[in-house]
Amino acid sequence: MLDTRELGRRPGSQRQVKRTVPAPADLGIEVLGVPEGSQVELDLLLEAVMEGVLVTGTAHAVLDGECARCLEPISDEIEARFQELFVYVEHQTAHDEDDEVSRLEGDLVDLEPLLRDAVVLALPFQPLCQDDCPGLCTECGARLADDPDHTHVAPIDPRWAGLAALTQDQQDPEATE
Repeated sequence: MLDTRELGRRPGSQRQVKRTVPAPADLGIEVLGVPEGSQVELDLLLEAVMEGVLVTGTAHAVLDGECARCLEPISDEIEARFQELFVYVEHQTAHDEDDEVSRLEGDLVDLEPLLRDAVVLALPFQPLCQDDCPGLCTECGARLADDPDHTHVAPIDPRWAGLAALTQDQQDPEATE
């Protein structure tokens, strides 16, 4: 929650705010996110307008997660930009209650939903440890970046498996005895 009392309600007044806050739980996507409790640096500009308070800013945080292809750990940083109008209670209309309109709670602004939306939208859809990550072997799960020449013997077509067993028996004389 951010207090807007010092800003006042005179349209055109502005206030620059820098804050460091702990990250809320589940700030991110399944494979990449901001660790809960880690520091999120907020650089905000609060502007009083006729209807409420316009909040514009950036959030800077450290990310932890894993590569979507090879599951190697990833550490990165993110800077997410956001802007939202928080409406005064007296300026809300019946139409606003049906829509998703951000509201001031007294003189307080709840930045968590805004921060959550901005960070999640700024994250890559499939985070990778490197742009050309080859991923994992589909047969054994080996990491292909560690062993680029990784191969397997071509599997025998199940329709021919019976014939392969016959040729195996002919090559191995001890198997027929």
